Amino acid sequence: MNVCESLPALMDTLSSIDELSFPVALGQDVISDSTSDHALLEATRTGDEDAFAELMSRYRNQITSYIYRITNDYDGAVDLAQETFVRLYRAVDRYQSSYAFSTYIYRIATNLAISELRKRKRRRVVSLTGFFQTKDGGEPSELDPVDEHPLQDAALVVAERRVAVQRAISTLPEKYRAPLILRDVEGRSYEEISRILQTSEGTVKSRISRARDFLREKMRAYL
Repeated sequence: MNVCESLPALMDTLSSIDELSFPVALGQDVISDSTSDHALLEATRTGDEDAFAELMSRYRNQITSYIYRITNDYDGAVDLAQETFVRLYRAVDRYQSSYAFSTYIYRIATNLAISELRKRKRRRVVSLTGFFQTKDGGEPSELDPVDEHPLQDAALVVAERRVAVQRAISTLPEKYRAPLILRDVEGRSYEEISRILQTSEGTVKSRISRARDFLREKMRAYL
């Protein structure tokens, strides 16, 4: 299989954020036929590009949504989702079918997303404290402080809360962000999360608990 020649054509189906949807939650039963996933990947090994295109069709929205929730960047999520499939395709011969395909692809996506967060941290050269300093030299203010005036429209309240939750999640340390999203948004089991993150279930539970405490504090004004 010539990866360099065939891969660009397969990537055409993952080119625009406008084509993607971001559901509120994706339970573990979204992709129920894991045997078929393995069969498609096995077919990909033999050069069946249609098989790989089917895997992309099944998982592209799911993976892009997940990465977006970690990075809070739509365009970046599309790029990283595409890179996830590129890496999957190039490593197809090393894939082991002893565990769920979804675990494997989520591990790749998580590593890419966390790597991007770390790159951002290294690029951040301006002090946030100085950036938010008031013009008169007073105490720094928070970005987009909560509007204390009540919203009359219930739909607006829900929308505002959703935005606030996403912002709060984006401030979580990277080691807490992924497990929280995998558990409370994606609906993954502790066992699968531990496999995706390659850490113990105890560590996963501890990080999720700390992340929830952090979010409760951040979201107190909205509750």
